[in-house]
Amino acid sequence: MVHEVRGVVARSKGQPVQTETILVPDPGPGEALIGVQACGVCHTDLHYREGAINDDFPFLLGHEAAGIVEAVGPDVTSVAPGDFVVLNWRAVCGECRSCRRGRPQYCFSTHNAAQKMTLEDGTVLTPALGIGAFAEKTLVAAGQATKVDASASPAAVGLLGCGVMAGLGAALFTGNVQKGDSVAVFGCGGVGDAAIVGARLAGAAKIIAVDLDATKLEWARNFGATHTVNASRDDAVEAVRALTDGNGADVCIEAVGNPAVMRQAFFARDLAGTLVQVGVPDPSMTIELPMIEFFGRGGALKPSWYGDCLPSRDFPMLVDLYLQGRLPLDAFVSETIELDAVEEAFRKMERGEVLRSVVVL
Repeated sequence: MVHEVRGVVARSKGQPVQTETILVPDPGPGEALIGVQACGVCHTDLHYREGAINDDFPFLLGHEAAGIVEAVGPDVTSVAPGDFVVLNWRAVCGECRSCRRGRPQYCFSTHNAAQKMTLEDGTVLTPALGIGAFAEKTLVAAGQATKVDASASPAAVGLLGCGVMAGLGAALFTGNVQKGDSVAVFGCGGVGDAAIVGARLAGAAKIIAVDLDATKLEWARNFGATHTVNASRDDAVEAVRALTDGNGADVCIEAVGNPAVMRQAFFARDLAGTLVQVGVPDPSMTIELPMIEFFGRGGALKPSWYGDCLPSRDFPMLVDLYLQGRLPLDAFVSETIELDAVEEAFRKMERGEVLRSVVVL
């Protein structure tokens, strides 16, 4: 059976997205059909529309989602029809060299659905991050769906599917923030604010938010930043050092994806400190650092893959924290919108007016 549903499609580079009829097949082996309830509008979707990821147009956008399992393939046991799930774009294979060594969070061969979703004329769609959830239904690998407590808000917990999880994990897992640490977060959009929340959960004593925008710094304070630095008027490196007894922060998290900001974060670290880069750069960007500083300052420079999370382990735990009132996921939802409003949501995101617009179906 083929399901005719509405979905948001980017047909060509830089052109406005359109809501179109798409065809979604029933799940085959290893696959699950998801009735999407909510999907966040993420910068990565805009990157796809702009051709900054690849040129495999047309794209079915959306990936930061939650919904209900409607059907599964014959060999699927991890989820069942009726389960409430959060989708993820790193379904671990269990077989690659990283998985075999007990490091599934770094899986080098993650799974996507084998069957293709198409337009009405048969044109094959490329689902964003293997998900394609700006749609009433989508087809994913079963490992991309993680069952969580069904009492949670889909609009809130769906954000664990990408940006919020990336920021939380950058602090909790990649940066391994410890009780009493000082943490500086560079860039206070959705990912950066999630890193602030993660640092607070980990017990950081001092959390310094750095941004150019006063509104974003106010968001950061609301999420738990103890200090803020407006980099439009202050030297960010010197300000972070001044707030840490002249030493620099134990962990610096770069959540912008910009070489100049990464350089600031590098020099704002204490000796033997950690730099985590979780902001997504343009493929053309490069970073240059003096080798003597790289050597002499010690510590670690660590890119963060999806917050180094393991969805099957982390999503249920984080949803429990949300339901206990300890993880403020609702605060990331700036507005809820319909499918037809995704293009306008992109413009609001570019103007810095929202943390997350969330499509609710």
